[in-house]
Amino acid sequence: MTLRLIAALVAFALPAHAEMQIQKVTSPGGITAWLVEDHGIPFTALEIEFRGGTSLDAPGKRGATNLMTALIEEGADDLDSRAFAEARDGLAAEFSFNASSDSIGVSARFLTENRDQAMALLRAALVNPRFDQDAVDRVRGQVLSGLRADEKDPETIAPNIFDRLAFGDHPYASVGDGTIESVTALTRDDIVVAHKGALARDRIYVSASGDITAAELSALLDALLGDLPETGAPQTVDAPWLLKPGITVEDFPTPQSVVYFGHQGITRDDPDFFAAFILNEVLGGGRFSARLMTEVREKRGLTYGVGTYLAPMDHAELVVGQFSASNDKVAEAIDVIRAEWARIASEGITEAELANTKTYLTGSYPLRFDGNGPIANILVGMQMEDLPIDYAVTRNDKVNAVTMADVKRVAARLYLPDQLHFVVVGQPTGVTTTP
Repeated sequence: MTLRLIAALVAFALPAHAEMQIQKVTSPGGITAWLVEDHGIPFTALEIEFRGGTSLDAPGKRGATNLMTALIEEGADDLDSRAFAEARDGLAAEFSFNASSDSIGVSARFLTENRDQAMALLRAALVNPRFDQDAVDRVRGQVLSGLRADEKDPETIAPNIFDRLAFGDHPYASVGDGTIESVTALTRDDIVVAHKGALARDRIYVSASGDITAAELSALLDALLGDLPETGAPQTVDAPWLLKPGITVEDFPTPQSVVYFGHQGITRDDPDFFAAFILNEVLGGGRFSARLMTEVREKRGLTYGVGTYLAPMDHAELVVGQFSASNDKVAEAIDVIRAEWARIASEGITEAELANTKTYLTGSYPLRFDGNGPIANILVGMQMEDLPIDYAVTRNDKVNAVTMADVKRVAARLYLPDQLHFVVVGQPTGVTTTP
């Protein structure tokens, strides 16, 4: 049976969400993982996160961690890039690697019959990647191509400007992929340094879901990760907040502007987070019933879509949003968003909005646990956010516990219309940069 077929079938073999049992597994070497066992299909999903991500880039080496992550699968031990890919495909295994501002993620999907060989191959990639110069040059070219495309994409330019203005010289202020100049200048030695700094045992979070026992996972953890360095590069410090309220316009020749906006937000471990989560869903969540969609799109036809979200990162927290509008409609859309920001801050939300949003959030949550891959991904995210192991069971209770008094109080705390900053990339009519 192929891995693709296994992945397609696995959702139908999982236990109901209410019956899902999460085990905490600690290896003899001291590596901890969370596990959901399901032996209905001989397939396992494994997720590994290394805290730090592209924020670990050394000064002047922006993009090194991202480039390193993209190169992990490009050959290891005595296997060059092609031989590694052939070995992986021959095992019907899937590996993926990604770098974000705060973490490096490793995903593995493998059949039970090939578990040992698949994990030996993944270990080689994590512990002893080759970083052959031809692979470095080839993948560097792919990154540079993406960066050149981003320079012409208003939807990328707008948040990049916002971050640059907000975070000064902190890593969050610049794109983790790096710049054309910084990536061009990176050497193989820079990639090796980034690897040693980012992939270490002092920042590992692991989860697994599928056809594997706690004892088997315990042995796997040490064999797979035990030879990584004990410690890595120091984590970065908290980011400053330097963005003043107002508007920044970046001239870009297009009939439609992209607007990115927001201000400081709320941390994930704040006691008020669930109230804030509900408020965001009412104001700018992804559904058409959200207030901004109603006021900006449905009533006035100023945009095809507008949304907001909470962004609690490791070293900063934001509440931000984005929309696109024709240049002659940007000014009115900004005014409406400011007005809705002020309205929710002063009035909160209605009883009906609170009840409907709770119903949606609690009803949709179990649907996320629809396969071994999603389950493993959720479990590792829970660990990264320092949530308790029973969070999947208690989460809906926390949503339902939010009261009208809570949302009104938190709305006044969270939504600060006088602090909003709008970055507009385009040629908007009647909108200019404020001093």
